[in-house]
Amino acid sequence: MALTKDQKKAQIKDLTDKFQSAESVMFAHYIGMSVAEVSELRSKLKEEEAEMKVAKKTLLKLAAKDTKIPELDDSLLDGPVSLIFSYSDPLSGAQVAFKFGKDHSQVELLGGIFDGKVLTKEEAVELAKMPGREQLLATFASMIRSPLTTFAGMCGSPLGGFARALGELASKKETEVSEETEETEEKEKEGNKEEEAKTDDKTAETSEEESSDSSVSSDSSVSSSEEPEPQSE
Repeated sequence: MALTKDQKKAQIKDLTDKFQSAESVMFAHYIGMSVAEVSELRSKLKEEEAEMKVAKKTLLKLAAKDTKIPELDDSLLDGPVSLIFSYSDPLSGAQVAFKFGKDHSQVELLGGIFDGKVLTKEEAVELAKMPGREQLLATFASMIRSPLTTFAGMCGSPLGGFARALGELASKKETEVSEETEETEEKEKEGNKEEEAKTDDKTAETSEEESSDSSVSSDSSVSSSEEPEPQSE
């Protein structure tokens, strides 16, 4: 059934809003799946704050144009295509679709839009293979507490610079913590030495005072014993 003019406008507006809200958009094949499989894929996407939407290519291109997205090549939209919008983590939708496609060959990434740029099929697949935000944060947190070896396998990918940057930041953080610890220990040692010196000075002063008092007392005794006895008349 052909869409009315109002229905087309409503779909274009809906797509435009989704383009503006999404962190990334993936294009994927989906034809051939059963209703149950489509429902399962939608459910998995929803769990990751992503969504699959099917729309006519003409409406899709109009919505993309309204959102200032670079012109979409027809090679990205070959055959019936679904759009996968990721609203929280830009990698989530691509990851779910890529993983789902391993057991359902009907699902195949064709390309996408990320950071204002149009991605080829190869770039979309590479993005889907990257660790997600939560996994990166968890890895980064563990790196702060352990030797910096976790990101070694990531550094060969196009987004490996981000992983290396996190590694360098973690290394810098460990160095700062170590330096602060050494500085604190050094200050504590100096403080202990000063306290010991003050204690020794007080002890010496106390000894000198006791010695002086003892000397004064001795002199008084001598003076008293040397006073002449009164002579009898």
